Amino acid sequence: MSDIAISQLLEELPATSLTTRVLGGLDYLVPGEWVNVTNFEETVKLVTGEDDQALIQQVGERAIALYADASNGYQRAVSLYKLVDSGSTMAGVTALAGKLAEDVSWLQFLGSVTPKSETTQSIDAALKFAAEIGAFCCSNGIPGDSVGEFVSALTAYEKEDKVRFAAWIALDCVLPLGPEFFSLLTSSLSGAMDKLEASPLYGKLHGFIPGSGAGDKSAFLREALEKSSAHITGFAQEKDLTQAGILDTVKGYIDGAEGKLDYAAAILDLSTNVFEHTGIQSVARRVIKRAYAEI
Repeated sequence: MSDIAISQLLEELPATSLTTRVLGGLDYLVPGEWVNVTNFEETVKLVTGEDDQALIQQVGERAIALYADASNGYQRAVSLYKLVDSGSTMAGVTALAGKLAEDVSWLQFLGSVTPKSETTQSIDAALKFAAEIGAFCCSNGIPGDSVGEFVSALTAYEKEDKVRFAAWIALDCVLPLGPEFFSLLTSSLSGAMDKLEASPLYGKLHGFIPGSGAGDKSAFLREALEKSSAHITGFAQEKDLTQAGILDTVKGYIDGAEGKLDYAAAILDLSTNVFEHTGIQSVARRVIKRAYAEI
């Protein structure tokens, strides 16, 4: 797995980047839920509510030790969040961060980007959802096919988990696929094994998805989506999510994308790392909670 401490992973996250700007722009969907905390000690204080420095130090050290033990699943969860975004970021977050003070026209270098087809976009969105399930199961020490437990937890998502879920629906589902996104997600997984296996994201994630082959894994994805359908579609309806509304929110970050829904979705997918950024924050929160409970 990894010998990088969770404290280091958290503190290497950028305070400001295209990803954090986009997530900040989506705050209206989950008001006040997410704050971009990238300091480990501050995160310990926020999670525990403690201000005793000795106790904070003790909790922090215990959390680092729990994460370092690969058998706990926290490192595996972070790996999943990273896999979702690895290869998607064309220029890398470090390079992007250095451009934030400049005019957004720097994104012209993405002029050769080709938007995904509707089927490919649907499959990749479904695969990202599978990664969310896998990371949840890993970091909570439960089997990877525990869809029921995940669905129950999904309805109670908060903080980093909630903003990641909101961003997935907005940027990976509604923006590129429109109001009928859910039916497109499930239909794309029916009888399209060649297209599923052709997805680069499937190539990275298939080992984490329950099932012995593409057919079994596709069936698992459909089941997971269908069991979560009420919450997914309910969120989109409650927030009155529309392609035009989302594009209006993010167009300031992607020069030349106005009126081009498919290009906007492709550019955001290539140039942000929402799952990795908020996923590391989520895992840090979970491992700190456990450490605090054990002390």
